[in-house]
Amino acid sequence: MAEATEVTADKALPELDPVIHAQARLRVVAALNVLGDGNEMAFPTLKDLLDMTAGNLSVHLTKLEDAGYVRITKTHKGRTPVTYVALTKRGRAAFEDYTKAIRALLDNAGGTS
Repeated sequence: MAEATEVTADKALPELDPVIHAQARLRVVAALNVLGDGNEMAFPTLKDLLDMTAGNLSVHLTKLEDAGYVRITKTHKGRTPVTYVALTKRGRAAFEDYTKAIRALLDNAGGTS
């Protein structure tokens, strides 16, 4: 029988960033994090990569932009409008903190079977 372990104040479970924690937003941030610092991805490429509708992706990008985690740049290629999305430094730091918190959470849950 496994022994129950108690979570103490010095070993409190980490907080997870609610902006990133939503599955769709986590996927967006993870995809953008793969890009080098300062690089961006065209909206249709991100939409296709994540297999999301344009409307759904737009809603999640707005929440990430409001938090300062992504930068949206609207421009034109010739006469065609193009939207680019990039992870900001704040977004990269938030994603790094989020992944550390997840690892800590999983390490704390790693008891015996």
